Amino acid sequence: CVCVCVCVCVICHLLSLAAAVMPPAEDRVGDKCQAAQVKGFSAYFSELSRGKRAVEHRAVKASDPTPVEELSPADVFIAVKTTKKYHHTRLDLLLDTWISRNMLQTYIFTDGEDDRLRKRMGSHMINTNCSAAHSRQALSCKMAVEYDTFISSDKKWFCHVDDDNYVNIRPLVKLLSHYSHAHDVYIGRPSLDRPLEATERFGDSHTRPVRFWFATGGAGFCVSRGLALKMSPWASGGNFMTTADRIRLPDDCTVGYIIEALLGVGLIRSPLFHSHLENLQLVSPTQIHHQVTLSYGTFDSKRNIINVRGALSLDEDPTRFRSVHCVIYPDTPWCSALTWY
Repeated sequence: CVCVCVCVCVICHLLSLAAAVMPPAEDRVGDKCQAAQVKGFSAYFSELSRGKRAVEHRAVKASDPTPVEELSPADVFIAVKTTKKYHHTRLDLLLDTWISRNMLQTYIFTDGEDDRLRKRMGSHMINTNCSAAHSRQALSCKMAVEYDTFISSDKKWFCHVDDDNYVNIRPLVKLLSHYSHAHDVYIGRPSLDRPLEATERFGDSHTRPVRFWFATGGAGFCVSRGLALKMSPWASGGNFMTTADRIRLPDDCTVGYIIEALLGVGLIRSPLFHSHLENLQLVSPTQIHHQVTLSYGTFDSKRNIINVRGALSLDEDPTRFRSVHCVIYPDTPWCSALTWY
Protein backbone atom coordinates (compact mmCIF):
# COMPACT_ATOMS: atom_id res chain seq x y z
CA CYS A 1 0.00 0.00 0.00
CA VAL A 2 2.80 2.34 0.90
CA CYS A 3 4.62 1.46 -2.30
CA VAL A 4 1.48 2.21 -4.38
CA CYS A 5 1.12 5.60 -2.67
CA VAL A 6 4.72 6.41 -3.40
CA CYS A 7 4.34 5.37 -7.01
CA VAL A 8 1.20 7.48 -7.44
CA CYS A 9 2.85 10.53 -5.89
CA VAL A 10 5.91 10.35 -8.14
CA ILE A 11 3.82 9.66 -11.21
CA CYS A 12 1.67 12.69 -10.41
CA HIS A 13 4.83 14.75 -10.20
CA LEU A 14 5.98 13.55 -13.62
CA LEU A 15 2.62 14.34 -15.16
CA SER A 16 2.61 17.78 -13.57
CA LEU A 17 6.01 18.51 -15.10
CA ALA A 18 4.88 17.36 -18.51
CA ALA A 19 1.71 19.43 -18.39
CA ALA A 20 3.45 22.40 -16.78
CA VAL A 21 0.57 22.91 -14.41
CA MET A 22 2.72 23.74 -11.41
CA PRO A 23 3.10 27.50 -10.92
CA PRO A 24 6.59 28.87 -11.64
CA ALA A 25 8.42 29.25 -8.35
CA GLU A 26 11.95 29.56 -7.04
CA ASP A 27 11.68 26.32 -5.17
CA ARG A 28 10.26 24.27 -8.08
CA VAL A 29 13.34 24.51 -10.30
CA GLY A 30 15.39 21.98 -8.30
CA ASP A 31 12.93 19.27 -9.24
CA LYS A 32 13.84 19.60 -12.92
CA CYS A 33 17.00 17.63 -12.30
CA GLN A 34 14.81 14.64 -11.51
CA ALA A 35 12.57 14.79 -14.57
CA ALA A 36 15.56 15.33 -16.85
CA GLN A 37 16.88 11.88 -15.92
CA VAL A 38 13.67 9.92 -16.56
CA LYS A 39 13.96 8.09 -19.88
CA GLY A 40 10.36 7.54 -20.76
CA PHE A 41 7.33 7.41 -18.55
CA SER A 42 6.55 3.72 -19.07
CA ALA A 43 10.09 2.62 -18.25
CA TYR A 44 10.10 4.67 -15.09
CA PHE A 45 6.71 3.36 -14.03
CA SER A 46 7.91 -0.21 -14.53
CA GLU A 47 10.88 0.39 -12.26
CA LEU A 48 8.75 2.04 -9.58
CA SER A 49 6.24 -0.80 -9.60
CA ARG A 50 8.84 -3.40 -8.65
CA GLY A 51 8.27 -2.52 -5.02
CA LYS A 52 10.23 -1.12 -2.17
CA ARG A 53 13.97 -1.00 -2.65
CA ALA A 54 16.48 -2.56 -0.32
CA VAL A 55 17.72 0.88 0.67
CA GLU A 56 14.67 1.41 2.87
CA HIS A 57 16.50 -0.04 5.85
CA ARG A 58 18.33 3.29 5.99
CA ALA A 59 15.12 5.20 6.72
CA VAL A 60 14.97 7.03 10.03
CA LYS A 61 12.21 6.07 12.42
CA ALA A 62 10.50 8.38 14.90
CA SER A 63 11.21 5.90 17.69
CA ASP A 64 14.99 6.24 17.53
CA PRO A 65 16.85 5.40 20.79
CA THR A 66 18.52 7.64 23.34
CA PRO A 67 20.01 10.88 21.90
CA VAL A 68 23.68 10.83 20.97
CA GLU A 69 24.20 14.42 22.08
CA GLU A 70 22.18 17.14 23.73
CA LEU A 71 21.01 19.77 21.26
CA SER A 72 19.00 22.96 21.49
CA PRO A 73 17.42 25.06 18.73
CA ALA A 74 20.40 27.40 19.05
CA ASP A 75 22.62 24.64 17.61
CA VAL A 76 20.73 24.60 14.30
CA PHE A 77 21.25 26.92 11.34
CA ILE A 78 18.04 27.08 9.28
CA ALA A 79 18.49 28.58 5.81
CA VAL A 80 15.32 29.65 4.00
CA LYS A 81 15.74 30.18 0.26
CA THR A 82 13.40 32.68 -1.33
CA THR A 83 13.19 35.40 -3.97
CA LYS A 84 12.14 39.01 -3.62
CA LYS A 85 8.85 38.63 -5.47
CA TYR A 86 7.72 36.10 -2.87
CA HIS A 87 8.58 38.19 0.19
CA HIS A 88 4.95 39.14 0.65
CA THR A 89 3.04 36.17 -0.76
CA ARG A 90 5.15 33.43 0.84
CA LEU A 91 7.62 34.75 3.35
CA ASP A 92 5.14 36.81 5.39
CA LEU A 93 3.28 33.59 6.15
CA LEU A 94 6.44 31.96 7.50
CA LEU A 95 7.33 35.07 9.50
CA ASP A 96 3.89 35.02 11.12
CA THR A 97 4.12 31.31 11.93
CA TRP A 98 7.18 29.12 12.53
CA ILE A 99 9.89 31.75 11.98
CA SER A 100 8.32 33.92 14.69
CA ARG A 101 9.28 31.17 17.16
CA ASN A 102 12.75 30.61 15.71
CA MET A 103 14.15 34.00 14.78
CA LEU A 104 17.63 33.43 16.23
CA GLN A 105 18.39 30.31 14.22
CA THR A 106 16.65 31.26 10.96
CA TYR A 107 18.37 33.04 8.07
CA ILE A 108 16.58 34.31 4.97
CA PHE A 109 18.54 34.07 1.71
CA THR A 110 17.03 36.23 -1.00
CA ASP A 111 18.03 38.14 -4.11
CA GLY A 112 16.98 41.73 -3.43
CA GLU A 113 16.86 44.36 -0.71
CA ASP A 114 13.64 44.80 1.24
CA ASP A 115 13.51 47.42 3.99
CA ARG A 116 10.45 45.85 5.59
CA LEU A 117 12.03 42.40 5.72
CA ARG A 118 15.33 43.87 6.90
CA LYS A 119 13.51 45.53 9.79
CA ARG A 120 12.01 42.20 10.87
CA MET A 121 15.05 39.97 10.36
CA GLY A 122 18.00 42.34 10.77
CA SER A 123 21.31 40.67 9.90
CA HIS A 124 19.47 37.36 9.43
CA MET A 125 18.23 38.62 6.08
CA ILE A 126 21.02 37.94 3.59
CA ASN A 127 20.88 39.55 0.17
CA THR A 128 22.88 37.09 -1.90
CA ASN A 129 22.98 39.44 -4.91
CA CYS A 130 22.24 36.34 -6.98
CA SER A 131 19.99 36.50 -10.00
CA ALA A 132 16.24 36.33 -9.40
CA ALA A 133 15.90 34.06 -12.42
CA HIS A 134 14.52 30.53 -12.01
CA SER A 135 17.74 28.93 -13.22
CA ARG A 136 20.06 26.30 -11.82
CA GLN A 137 22.82 28.91 -11.76
CA ALA A 138 20.76 31.29 -9.63
CA LEU A 139 19.73 28.53 -7.24
CA SER A 140 23.30 27.30 -6.91
CA CYS A 141 24.46 30.86 -6.30
CA LYS A 142 22.15 31.12 -3.29
CA MET A 143 23.18 27.72 -1.96
CA ALA A 144 26.82 28.79 -2.18
CA VAL A 145 26.06 31.79 0.04
CA GLU A 146 24.03 29.61 2.44
CA TYR A 147 26.96 27.23 2.80
CA ASP A 148 29.57 29.94 3.39
CA THR A 149 27.32 31.72 5.91
CA PHE A 150 26.83 28.50 7.86
CA ILE A 151 30.53 27.68 7.89
CA SER A 152 31.28 31.12 9.33
CA SER A 153 28.76 30.53 12.14
CA ASP A 154 29.17 28.46 15.29
CA LYS A 155 26.16 26.24 14.57
CA LYS A 156 26.38 22.45 14.65
CA TRP A 157 23.83 21.68 11.94
CA PHE A 158 23.02 23.20 8.55
CA CYS A 159 19.39 22.78 7.50
CA HIS A 160 18.07 24.09 4.20
CA VAL A 161 14.37 24.65 3.43
CA ASP A 162 12.34 26.47 0.80
CA ASP A 163 9.88 29.30 1.26
CA ASP A 164 6.92 26.89 1.07
CA ASN A 165 8.07 24.78 4.02
CA TYR A 166 6.83 24.84 7.59
CA VAL A 167 9.64 23.86 9.99
CA ASN A 168 8.73 22.20 13.28
CA ILE A 169 11.80 22.89 15.37
CA ARG A 170 11.16 20.51 18.28
CA PRO A 171 11.06 17.26 16.26
CA LEU A 172 13.90 18.62 14.11
CA VAL A 173 16.14 19.03 17.15
CA LYS A 174 14.99 15.64 18.47
CA LEU A 175 15.86 13.97 15.16
CA LEU A 176 19.29 15.57 14.89
CA SER A 177 20.11 14.73 18.49
CA HIS A 178 20.33 11.07 17.47
CA TYR A 179 23.49 11.86 15.52
CA SER A 180 26.80 13.49 16.32
CA HIS A 181 27.32 16.80 14.54
CA ALA A 182 31.02 15.88 14.28
CA HIS A 183 30.22 12.80 12.19
CA ASP A 184 29.22 12.57 8.53
CA VAL A 185 25.44 13.02 8.47
CA TYR A 186 23.26 13.96 5.49
CA ILE A 187 19.57 13.54 6.24
CA GLY A 188 16.44 14.33 4.26
CA ARG A 189 13.98 12.82 1.84
CA PRO A 190 14.57 11.87 -1.80
CA SER A 191 11.84 12.49 -4.32
CA LEU A 192 12.99 9.71 -6.65
CA ASP A 193 12.83 5.97 -6.12
CA ARG A 194 16.26 5.42 -7.62
CA PRO A 195 19.62 7.22 -7.70
CA LEU A 196 19.86 10.23 -9.97
CA GLU A 197 21.90 9.60 -13.11
CA ALA A 198 24.01 12.52 -14.29
CA THR A 199 27.08 13.26 -16.39
CA GLU A 200 30.28 14.69 -14.95
CA ARG A 201 32.12 17.04 -17.28
CA PHE A 202 35.87 17.56 -17.10
CA GLY A 203 37.18 20.13 -19.54
CA ASP A 204 35.71 20.37 -23.02
CA SER A 205 35.53 16.73 -24.01
CA HIS A 206 35.99 14.30 -21.11
CA THR A 207 32.78 13.07 -19.44
CA ARG A 208 31.70 10.15 -17.33
CA PRO A 209 28.37 8.95 -15.89
CA VAL A 210 27.66 9.27 -12.17
CA ARG A 211 24.84 8.02 -9.95
CA PHE A 212 23.87 9.34 -6.54
CA TRP A 213 20.97 9.96 -4.18
CA PHE A 214 19.99 13.46 -3.14
CA ALA A 215 17.51 14.93 -0.68
CA THR A 216 15.04 17.20 -2.42
CA GLY A 217 15.26 20.82 -1.33
CA GLY A 218 11.47 20.99 -1.51
CA ALA A 219 11.25 18.91 1.67
CA GLY A 220 14.34 20.33 3.33
CA PHE A 221 17.51 18.55 4.40
CA CYS A 222 20.23 18.81 7.05
CA VAL A 223 24.01 18.36 7.01
CA SER A 224 26.23 17.99 10.07
CA ARG A 225 29.09 20.44 10.59
CA GLY A 226 31.59 17.62 10.39
CA LEU A 227 30.36 16.69 6.92
CA ALA A 228 29.92 20.30 5.81
CA LEU A 229 33.59 20.97 6.53
CA LYS A 230 34.56 18.03 4.32
CA MET A 231 32.51 19.57 1.50
CA SER A 232 34.70 22.66 1.50
CA PRO A 233 36.91 21.84 -1.54
CA TRP A 234 33.79 21.66 -3.74
CA ALA A 235 31.50 24.12 -1.93
CA SER A 236 33.33 27.00 -0.26
CA GLY A 237 34.33 30.35 -1.67
CA GLY A 238 32.31 30.06 -4.85
CA ASN A 239 33.40 26.49 -5.59
CA PHE A 240 29.83 25.31 -5.21
CA MET A 241 28.82 26.97 -8.48
CA THR A 242 31.81 25.44 -10.25
CA THR A 243 30.81 22.01 -8.96
CA ALA A 244 27.19 22.57 -10.02
CA ASP A 245 28.38 23.44 -13.53
CA ARG A 246 30.30 20.16 -13.65
CA ILE A 247 27.05 18.19 -13.54
CA ARG A 248 24.75 20.98 -14.81
CA LEU A 249 22.13 20.36 -12.16
CA PRO A 250 20.49 22.63 -9.53
CA ASP A 251 21.50 23.20 -5.93
CA ASP A 252 19.92 20.28 -4.06
CA CYS A 253 21.20 17.83 -6.66
CA THR A 254 24.68 19.33 -6.37
CA VAL A 255 24.66 18.89 -2.59
CA GLY A 256 23.85 15.21 -3.08
CA TYR A 257 26.56 14.92 -5.74
CA ILE A 258 29.23 16.34 -3.44
CA ILE A 259 28.19 14.24 -0.45
CA GLU A 260 27.37 10.91 -2.08
CA ALA A 261 29.42 10.82 -5.29
CA LEU A 262 32.52 12.72 -4.20
CA LEU A 263 32.70 12.07 -0.46
CA GLY A 264 31.04 8.66 -0.43
CA VAL A 265 28.61 9.48 2.38
CA GLY A 266 25.13 7.98 2.02
CA LEU A 267 21.88 9.89 2.38
CA ILE A 268 19.90 9.00 5.51
CA ARG A 269 16.22 8.96 4.57
CA SER A 270 13.68 10.39 6.96
CA PRO A 271 9.90 10.20 6.46
CA LEU A 272 9.52 13.26 8.70
CA PHE A 273 10.41 15.68 5.87
CA HIS A 274 7.60 16.57 3.45
CA SER A 275 7.42 18.39 0.12
CA HIS A 276 4.78 19.38 -2.40
CA LEU A 277 5.83 16.36 -4.49
CA GLU A 278 3.90 13.95 -2.26
CA ASN A 279 0.24 13.63 -1.37
CA LEU A 280 0.14 15.79 1.76
CA GLN A 281 -3.39 14.61 2.52
CA LEU A 282 -1.78 11.38 3.74
CA VAL A 283 -0.10 13.14 6.66
CA SER A 284 -2.30 12.28 9.62
CA PRO A 285 -3.50 15.28 11.65
CA THR A 286 -2.63 13.32 14.80
CA GLN A 287 1.00 13.11 13.64
CA ILE A 288 1.56 16.77 12.78
CA HIS A 289 3.42 17.40 16.04
CA HIS A 290 6.04 14.82 15.05
CA GLN A 291 6.80 16.00 11.50
CA VAL A 292 9.98 17.98 10.82
CA THR A 293 8.81 19.86 7.72
CA LEU A 294 5.51 20.34 5.94
CA SER A 295 4.65 21.95 2.63
CA TYR A 296 1.83 22.93 0.29
CA GLY A 297 1.23 23.21 -3.44
CA THR A 298 -1.23 22.56 -6.22
CA PHE A 299 -1.78 19.85 -8.77
CA ASP A 300 -4.17 20.16 -11.68
CA SER A 301 -5.60 23.29 -10.04
CA LYS A 302 -6.34 21.33 -6.86
CA ARG A 303 -4.85 22.11 -3.47
CA ASN A 304 -2.22 19.74 -2.11
CA ILE A 305 -2.26 20.67 1.57
CA ILE A 306 -2.15 19.19 5.06
CA ASN A 307 -5.59 17.97 6.11
CA VAL A 308 -6.02 19.81 9.38
CA ARG A 309 -9.19 21.35 10.70
CA GLY A 310 -9.26 24.63 12.55
CA ALA A 311 -10.96 27.94 13.07
CA LEU A 312 -9.74 29.26 9.73
CA SER A 313 -11.48 28.38 6.48
CA LEU A 314 -9.63 27.36 3.33
CA ASP A 315 -10.13 30.85 1.97
CA GLU A 316 -8.61 32.35 5.12
CA ASP A 317 -5.80 29.79 5.35
CA PRO A 318 -5.30 28.22 1.90
CA THR A 319 -1.90 26.68 2.77
CA ARG A 320 -3.14 25.43 6.20
CA PHE A 321 0.13 26.66 7.72
CA ARG A 322 -1.69 28.99 10.12
CA SER A 323 -3.90 26.15 11.29
CA VAL A 324 -0.88 23.86 11.64
CA HIS A 325 0.89 26.55 13.64
CA CYS A 326 -2.04 26.82 16.03
CA VAL A 327 -1.98 23.06 16.55
CA ILE A 328 1.74 23.13 17.38
CA TYR A 329 1.75 26.45 19.25
CA PRO A 330 -1.77 26.94 20.67
CA ASP A 331 -0.45 29.66 22.99
CA THR A 332 0.19 31.96 20.02
CA PRO A 333 -1.85 35.12 20.75
CA TRP A 334 -3.69 35.22 17.44
CA CYS A 335 -4.43 31.48 17.74
CA SER A 336 -6.02 31.78 21.17
CA ALA A 337 -8.29 34.51 19.84
CA LEU A 338 -9.81 32.15 17.29
CA THR A 339 -12.91 30.01 17.80
CA TRP A 340 -11.98 26.39 17.02
CA TYR A 341 -14.17 23.55 15.85
